Amino acid sequence: MSTADEIAPEDRLAVFDNDGTLWCEKPRYTQFDFFVWELARAVRARPELRDQPEYAALLAGDMAAVAGFGLERVAMALLKLFEGIEPEVFAQRVRTFFAETLHPDHGIRYDQLVYQPMLELLDALARRGFTNCIVSGGGTEFVRAISQRVYGVAPDRVVGTLVTYRLTRQSGRPVLVRRAEVQGEANEGDAKIVNIQIALGRRPALAAGNSPGDAEMLDYTATGDGPRLALLVNHDDPVREYAYESEAGTFTADESVTATAARLGWTQISIRDDWTTVFPRT
Repeated sequence: MSTADEIAPEDRLAVFDNDGTLWCEKPRYTQFDFFVWELARAVRARPELRDQPEYAALLAGDMAAVAGFGLERVAMALLKLFEGIEPEVFAQRVRTFFAETLHPDHGIRYDQLVYQPMLELLDALARRGFTNCIVSGGGTEFVRAISQRVYGVAPDRVVGTLVTYRLTRQSGRPVLVRRAEVQGEANEGDAKIVNIQIALGRRPALAAGNSPGDAEMLDYTATGDGPRLALLVNHDDPVREYAYESEAGTFTADESVTATAARLGWTQISIRDDWTTVFPRT
């Protein structure tokens, strides 16, 4: 009897971080590049946006100034670019970004820089009755816009950082529009476990991540009852991808995530040694 058969069908839940776990997160997060792409488009229509310090730094590529402003301040400024639009309009802008832009290092579309072995794992789990979900520190709506096409994961199985909405009426029809506010906190660390319970309602049997922002999710999964698997993607291939120690986006961890994985006995995946193929052939 296989391990999957030992897990009750209703308990076959697998959760995956996105950035650095399912697709490439270097040299910058894909969503960050989307925001800057949208900013450049907005500035063409509204040149006065260049006068806002956060936008000016982003447009100039002055990452030292961006870091000085702090992630929260810059993120809030970028969220304002989408204030007042409907979620369907936002999703279409995301899809347009993926269709029209290329990764600065690899020269192919960002959504082609998914990890082939992880796509195979998603497929293998689905064939064994698992519900695959994405639990990301990135924006929920950003990932939802492409999750079905890229990963075969339905939008309602994406758990990420949430924006808030306002209900209004247009021509007598109720319409949701985005607000420039985040609901709760960024979906990293402890927040991932809380949001898994709120959105999915059960402890995962398998979790995959790559950074300290995923550590609590991996630990929560590994310490449940019955067969469990916590997977950590180790970025150690400077030739085919990048070599770096993953970090959380919103906090500084006390130890490296590879050290945490070794200490707690998680399964570590070496991109250099374990993957014969990194990205799908295009």
